[in-house]
Amino acid sequence: MRYADGGGLTAERRAAREGIRLEAGQRFARGDRTSDIAKDLRVSERSVEQWRRNWREGGMEGLKSRGPANLPKLSDERFALLERELAKGPAAHGWEDQRWTLERVATLIGRQFQIGCSIAGVWRLLHRHGWSWQSPARRALERDEHAVELWKKDVAASGSTAAALNAWVVFEDEAGFAMTPPRARTWGRRGQTPVITVRGRSRRRISVAAMCCYRPGDRSRLIYRPRFHSLLKGARKSFSWQDYRDLLVRAHLQLGAPIVVVWDNLNTHRAAGMRKYAADHDWLTTVQLPSYSPDLNPVEGVWSLLRRGWMANTAFIDPDHLTRTLRRGLAHVQRHPELIDGCLTETGLTLTADHPNATRKDQ
Repeated sequence: MRYADGGGLTAERRAAREGIRLEAGQRFARGDRTSDIAKDLRVSERSVEQWRRNWREGGMEGLKSRGPANLPKLSDERFALLERELAKGPAAHGWEDQRWTLERVATLIGRQFQIGCSIAGVWRLLHRHGWSWQSPARRALERDEHAVELWKKDVAASGSTAAALNAWVVFEDEAGFAMTPPRARTWGRRGQTPVITVRGRSRRRISVAAMCCYRPGDRSRLIYRPRFHSLLKGARKSFSWQDYRDLLVRAHLQLGAPIVVVWDNLNTHRAAGMRKYAADHDWLTTVQLPSYSPDLNPVEGVWSLLRRGWMANTAFIDPDHLTRTLRRGLAHVQRHPELIDGCLTETGLTLTADHPNATRKDQ
């Protein structure tokens, strides 16, 4: 914590305020509620919440006064160098986890440029250059970034394009949905965690296979098929390759043109029956995504829309309630092609008449 010089506080007063924060830190460790701490220490709950964030990041040291704030003087060229070091991740600089905190960034600035700076100054510096405190996305350690980049170039630069075939580029993926809904933020009284009542014993699940269909100049489409899990012993709970074949046939009939399907390396996608069917039908071309690359599939964005916009915090009464909610959400996406286009934009891929992201199977 810092106070600016000339802020009207003597050294004794600053020490007294630091003592209040340290007392609050001891109560954080005991698990006391924010409202109780604010009432006993005669401060605002907003201040206590700020102290709690500092305590979570830096422990008791994060609550001590560190003198007046100073903004590190870094030119644009130096900040570009700093960004390159930050992009390497904290592990490359000696920290075990992969979290950049303001304290760690300040330490890195001191190591790289021999400049001392305050925590508040680092916050202003990062904020001024477009950085913010965010929740990171997870990515598989086994993912081969070089292979991903080669896949993008090979598919985008192929001479025989889906446009030449007048074909639709179809991204396919499947997901399972259970009676327990995903959680999302909601308003509640400070110190009292909101509670969502759900069924704890239901094992009923619904699998959905969906396809985002794109062709330059045409309205984007979403085609899907649900599969209800049977509780009978030995019953299949996932899609078979015949189910995927039937879904592709349905897409071909609805779109009225050849299709280039892009999907992951699921074993049913690579089944011998599926490969033979694709080889025997000229209207179907299959392209495998690189391993561990769900971020290249726009259907993942559809699942995110469903979970955040339609299923979050919903107390499902029975499987029919879950089914109705899924159908309403999918129907909403179908009626709004801009959402389907947005899912493609999120992947970083582009589909144009000159460089669509698909190839013919005879390449």
